Amino acid sequence: MNILVCDDDRAIVDAIEIYLSQEGYTVLKAYDGMEAIEMLKKHEIHLLLIDIMMPRLDGIRATMKIREESRVPIIFLSAKSEDVDKILGLNIGADDYITKPFNPLELTARVKSLLRRYTQFGAMTETKLTVFRIGGLCVDDERKEVTVDDEPVKLTPIEYRILLLLVQNPGRVFSISQIYERIWKEEALGGDNTVAVHIRHIREKIEINPKDPRYIKVVWGVGYKIEKQ
Repeated sequence: MNILVCDDDRAIVDAIEIYLSQEGYTVLKAYDGMEAIEMLKKHEIHLLLIDIMMPRLDGIRATMKIREESRVPIIFLSAKSEDVDKILGLNIGADDYITKPFNPLELTARVKSLLRRYTQFGAMTETKLTVFRIGGLCVDDERKEVTVDDEPVKLTPIEYRILLLLVQNPGRVFSISQIYERIWKEEALGGDNTVAVHIRHIREKIEINPKDPRYIKVVWGVGYKIEKQ
């Protein structure tokens, strides 16, 4: 299996290569987020180990880009141990998190565990779901129907597509630019207010109290997500 290791500290990348090569894995290397994205396009990668703090494109923004197109398992590496970094990393699509300096045995154990889960359940993730339920919120994409606590909700086509994007990825944070580019299919140039207005309208229709939303949450400085419930 191919594992991509991305860290601007070349000594750490080389050390991880030694640990994982001893376990029989093929290790590919990148030294910033841009390089990691390019490597993922050129090679079949089964798992990505990526540092958070890097030049050009950091691990957080790189992961947000990668998650637009790939479900490759991702483990964050970081010198930071604060909970906020762990939570942010997991919210935007990482599968696991390990703090530097790390124990080589723990690193290889986590890699093996994540790859095992990915290979065992990977086929299941390809099954196309058409009904998405988050608490009392239900989106039936086959019928294009939305209900909250079994009460029908009327959304505009744009509102529906934004809500569908979020419920299909519970817990994942989408930036305003990502939402705009996914829904409007064009580059997000000054689309912040447009997205915010639509989010407000959706909240007014699906939330009991739009000012204290149960479903669509804002992650300040990052974007929006639907809470897992």
